[in-house]
Amino acid sequence: MITIRVQPGPFDLATETTALTAGRTDIGAIVSFTGLVRDHPLTLEHYPAMTEKALHRIANEATARWPLHGLTIIHRFGPLLPADPIVLVLTASAHRAAAFESAMFLMDWLKTCAPFWKKSPEGWVEAKTDDDAAAQRWHSPLPFRGGAGGGEIMS
Repeated sequence: MITIRVQPGPFDLATETTALTAGRTDIGAIVSFTGLVRDHPLTLEHYPAMTEKALHRIANEATARWPLHGLTIIHRFGPLLPADPIVLVLTASAHRAAAFESAMFLMDWLKTCAPFWKKSPEGWVEAKTDDDAAAQRWHSPLPFRGGAGGGEIMS
């Protein structure tokens, strides 16, 4: 199950986790990441059709790389204040390695490939080179393809 939402309002981690795991007994690991606005207020703008299409493409790439039982991506837009939650990523898998790695992949790609435009009080926020470097590691094929037995290393 892939859940993707782009919304102006806040989200609730417990509610989203419950929705992801409802009726499932095959999930052994859930990894959650909540990004928060730091230091300065931000306004996020997006073009809805483009953004949702990009988020689905990123989510589909994650499910192709790891054996996930589900994932959730919620990204907020509009005016946000410091400490406001801005993004939520949840990944669910039978095993922790796939859940952790896919969550890191999703965040790295969201930072670099999701079309959001951020404006701070000082002006538009430029992309960061360290975000590009973090995402770069996922451009090569991954050696890990976890299976139902816990993961196997493929050459």
